[in-house]
Amino acid sequence: EGGIVTSKARGAMASSWWSKRFTDVLESYGLGGRMTRGKSYARKGQVLTIDVTTGMIAAQVQGSRSVPYAVTIRITPPTEAQWSSLGDVLRARAGYAAAMLAGEIPTDLEAVFVDAGVSLFPSAWRDLRATCSCPDWGDPCKHQGAVLYVFADRLDADPWQLLAWHGRTRDDILALFSVAARSAASPVIEVAPWWPLAPGTEPGPTVPLDQRPLPSSDPGAVLDRLAPSGIRTGNGTPVEALVRAVLSGVD
Repeated sequence: EGGIVTSKARGAMASSWWSKRFTDVLESYGLGGRMTRGKSYARKGQVLTIDVTTGMIAAQVQGSRSVPYAVTIRITPPTEAQWSSLGDVLRARAGYAAAMLAGEIPTDLEAVFVDAGVSLFPSAWRDLRATCSCPDWGDPCKHQGAVLYVFADRLDADPWQLLAWHGRTRDDILALFSVAARSAASPVIEVAPWWPLAPGTEPGPTVPLDQRPLPSSDPGAVLDRLAPSGIRTGNGTPVEALVRAVLSGVD
């Protein structure tokens, strides 16, 4: 009672491509019946708790004894240098931010990790360092298998847990894109007068809009941010005439 209920009561334990990839990798180890029994344990709710931190999944699994078994499954997370390399690639790919904000892992992210010398998914059972407090000497035991299948099931709804296992949280990853957005500063746009100048009249200096003062007390101050036109009308400059028209309610 009180165990974690998986979202799949039968059939495959994964639906998203990243979760399927994870279960495909697990089942490619050729571990046979132990993983099958682990999947059964997962579906029965034998996994009571599961916690994902950098390099480790820690869980409690209810077995035949009254005290739950303690399970840990460790990987070697990327080094800071490897994460720096990964960050450079992630920042350079504009579509990654949108995909990850939508709760998806880009399909080529695994290749990005490989290029950085890191495995996004463990390629063999020896890549995992798994322990269990049960008396079963099997490697893996069914309790470890159950934890991995529950983890795969959770990845469908929260793919960020896969990256958290590798040492970066959702906020850490999104911060990479925020840094990229801030560093790619927009160029300063200088606006020249759009109206024709009177013959022999030189335009005034063009000043970047973000450097022009905007007095808060003047309702027509926004028009003063335009460069001088150098021409006059019967009612003053075009800007002055426009200000008077706006303030008097003339269309």
